[in-house]
Amino acid sequence: MTRTASTRGYTARAAVTAERSPSGGTRLTRLRSDGPLALRATPGGVHLVGAAAGPLGGDDLELELIVRAGARLALRSAATSLALPGDGPSRMTVRADVDAGGHLDYAPEPTVAAARCDHRATAHITLAHGATLRWREELILGRHGEEPGRHSSRMDVTLGGAPLLRHELCLDDPHIYRGRAVLGDARAVGSVLLVGGDLPRSARTGEGLAVMPLAGPGVLITATAPDSAVLRRRLAVV
Repeated sequence: MTRTASTRGYTARAAVTAERSPSGGTRLTRLRSDGPLALRATPGGVHLVGAAAGPLGGDDLELELIVRAGARLALRSAATSLALPGDGPSRMTVRADVDAGGHLDYAPEPTVAAARCDHRATAHITLAHGATLRWREELILGRHGEEPGRHSSRMDVTLGGAPLLRHELCLDDPHIYRGRAVLGDARAVGSVLLVGGDLPRSARTGEGLAVMPLAGPGVLITATAPDSAVLRRRLAVV
């Protein structure tokens, strides 16, 4: 972990590697925490425990997840993340690589975009043929009684060397994203990406919900809601 002299921002790099054990289970061969990104092994997988408030403006955080063939990794977090204003934008990058026969279940608690924050979240996911994935992201727009700052998220997913999904949500201008074509008056937005396994085959929509099969063995579920509890229920449709 490094901290620049001109800002309060941290640069931190954390990593997890999961491999198949000789007994057929999963063992963690690398569990590296760094700065605000504290990782703890639990019976159910790995929990991300915030060792500091944030991400704070100026922070540049990165988490690497590697799942080897035949291994299974579940990544959770102990609490919500609160994106706060500071010296410049904050960044959170997750890089995930899953081998054939591996499974990654990424489902941290929501991120809250506080007033005046400027946060950029990016996920780069590389899947081999035969890998399976569940990837959930949730965003809450502001704390109680406040309007959110700037937030953007992007997900790039490659399967077997070919693009499977390019998905981006940019919430920089409320005059645009508060329109009915984007979020309207929703205070929470999220998505679940499913790749491989038994997947829904047809598209469907509901109140604040869209289930969209991809051109490949995947389904993208997106939802908006008035609060985090309703959002979680809507994303749990499959």
